[in-house]
Amino acid sequence: MATVLGKPGVDGLSEAVGVLREWQYDGAPMQLHPGDLGWFWRSGAEATAAAVRTWRRNGRILAVGLLDGPGLLRLTIAPDAQRDEELARQLVHDVTEPERGVLPEGKASIEAPMGALVQDLLFEAGWNVDEPWTPLRRDLTEPVHDPGVRIEVVGPEQAHVFAAVLRAAFDGSRFTDERWHAMAAGSPYADARCLVAYDDRGNAVAAVTVWSAGPGRPGLLEPMGVHRDHRRRGYGEAISVAAAAALRELGSSSAIVCTPSSNVGAVATYASAGFRQRPEVRDQYRNADTP
Repeated sequence: MATVLGKPGVDGLSEAVGVLREWQYDGAPMQLHPGDLGWFWRSGAEATAAAVRTWRRNGRILAVGLLDGPGLLRLTIAPDAQRDEELARQLVHDVTEPERGVLPEGKASIEAPMGALVQDLLFEAGWNVDEPWTPLRRDLTEPVHDPGVRIEVVGPEQAHVFAAVLRAAFDGSRFTDERWHAMAAGSPYADARCLVAYDDRGNAVAAVTVWSAGPGRPGLLEPMGVHRDHRRRGYGEAISVAAAAALRELGSSSAIVCTPSSNVGAVATYASAGFRQRPEVRDQYRNADTP
């Protein structure tokens, strides 16, 4: 039976989120997480559906991709299908032929689980290795210590506070309280929390969103940011500790996050919050002139 590329539509997003939950396990390679779809949902359900691709065989979803920006496909594959040759060859065909409606012509990048056969085939097709990213993980078996600052869980009434901190944490961010409400309306947010940290003067200084994939599975931090006016005071560590505690309360087995290896400050912040570095991962890319 052939592997079939499809778009889930808004009505099919819950199924895609569901399989992504099932594919998360401790020790898995860094991969697309249901929280990644949840964070994308800030643009609305229709935009999220338009950005998702699925690959099925015999009715079963074997791979899920998220078009996370122009020319970037974040792809993951069912654990038992990562070395499936027929699937890998179909994936390569679909991502390299623009008429298939996955990636456009020209420069493009793909994030896929390290060790998956699709990576080998992309290299054979002339794709290159991109800049390294550092995954980090914190085990949540034991209780998490108090972060040492006031932490509040964000509800609809505090959405504007969360949005303001994110805009002050990320240059060029256009996050608004309207986008928070759109994100919170998505199915992945049922198992998510937004947190804000406050200093002793009552200023909102850092924010994070955590996404559970269900009890006994790794939870994700995406995004985490510290207000530009309050950096280098330990708030990144504090909000990351609070994120780990929130995920433990949600039943997560571990907390995971991934950041560019070049962002040494972020790597150090997570390490100070009890996250341990895992082996670096790299996307693959093709130049605009690659056939």
